[in-house]
Amino acid sequence: MHAHEQAGAGRLAGKVALIFGAGCVGPGWGNGRAIAVRFAQEGAWVVAVDKRPESLPETLELAGGCRSRIETHICDVGDEAQVAELVAAVAQRHGRIDILVNNVGGPIPGGAAALLPADWRRQLDLNLTSVFTTCRHVLPVMEAQGAGAVVNVSSTSAIRWTGAPQVGYAAAKAGVMQFGRVAGVECAAKGVRINTVLPGQLHTPLVDAFLAGQQSAGDVEALLERRRRRIPLPLSGDGRDTANAVLFLASDEARFITGTELIVDGGMSARCD
Repeated sequence: MHAHEQAGAGRLAGKVALIFGAGCVGPGWGNGRAIAVRFAQEGAWVVAVDKRPESLPETLELAGGCRSRIETHICDVGDEAQVAELVAAVAQRHGRIDILVNNVGGPIPGGAAALLPADWRRQLDLNLTSVFTTCRHVLPVMEAQGAGAVVNVSSTSAIRWTGAPQVGYAAAKAGVMQFGRVAGVECAAKGVRINTVLPGQLHTPLVDAFLAGQQSAGDVEALLERRRRRIPLPLSGDGRDTANAVLFLASDEARFITGTELIVDGGMSARCD
């Protein structure tokens, strides 16, 4: 008997969840890491995937007593053969895949005339093609089951200028949003729901590891303060806020929700100043 077949409590009890991008670029609550931990806390059997082996031990550590519900795998979503092999192995081992979360992505700075063509292609591959690749292999499993939930992590950059020119990232993340709408309608008759979460300017390890260098000459506090000024709510969100939104959309509580988006940004995209 697999662990996920044992009786348990939680909003995802008995579900098998495949999460791509479940590590993090640094210590702390990144989106994927928080999603993996939150899902395990809610009773899911979590298959936590990242291409960086060093990023997964902290995911297990932060899961605490739930870490036994998480198995880790190394896979590069840029390599379709690796994705196909992993999805087949998970489906065979667990007998089903109930939830797919796509959290792979990251920005490269550069405006419409400044971004290099090679970086444009890299941004599309990392942020958008990765979603297509995993869905291409997981959706047939879900459709055969007659049920499943996909949650893709986009960004408020998909719908707004968010403070820095990163046109490849913005265009790719907008593509993720529309991919979810079109695929959500297509797959609805098979009982498969597809939704998108758009996190705003959260304080995740990505800020400290990369964005401060790209946008404020390495001054993390200066960047955080600029981002805080854009957010109406008097607090800074982190990956756990993204995780709670993903949890809702992945759960049966969202059984009548598909082809849409949930914005998690403290009200930033609702204001105009």
